[in-house]
Amino acid sequence: MNAQHAVAPNHLGRQFAVAHPNRVWVTDVTYLWTDEGWLYLAVVLDLASRRIVGWALASCLDRHLVLTALHRALLTRRPPPGLLHHSDRGSTYTSEDYQRCLAAHGIVCSMSRRGDCWDNAVVESFFATLKRELVAPERWTTRAAAHRAVAEYLDWYNLHRRHSALGYVSPIAFEARLSGRAA
Repeated sequence: MNAQHAVAPNHLGRQFAVAHPNRVWVTDVTYLWTDEGWLYLAVVLDLASRRIVGWALASCLDRHLVLTALHRALLTRRPPPGLLHHSDRGSTYTSEDYQRCLAAHGIVCSMSRRGDCWDNAVVESFFATLKRELVAPERWTTRAAAHRAVAEYLDWYNLHRRHSALGYVSPIAFEARLSGRAA
């Protein structure tokens, strides 16, 4: 499929302040080096809480990687119809399979403008943090070792990583505050 055929408007418009979880998700892919070769990480991040709600790792960057991350987010969060989903214009996100999945769940698709990383700044910032805190100090000999490290980091990130945008609490603590529960 020609990526240009499925490009959605930028409905997010850099409006990164979201009051409630499961209203806006942002997503992207980054690359991690191991001695066995590249490993690709796709994440789905809830914009309100900065919580990673879905993720996947694979040695191949294709639509299956991003679909796995999306399916995990949908399974764990079960968002209501009308959720805004923002990504770049990559072929993985414009693929028929991906677009069909969004439509089947009543999700509104939003895409960054061509070549504008600032339109998806929150997920880009998350990747910068991940690379500074986890990737830079490490050297993984295997993809399996990297997978374990990323899984542990994402669990820690959601449960313990404090964010200035959240009043210096973790994503899970922030969501608990919003729902009136203790974290």
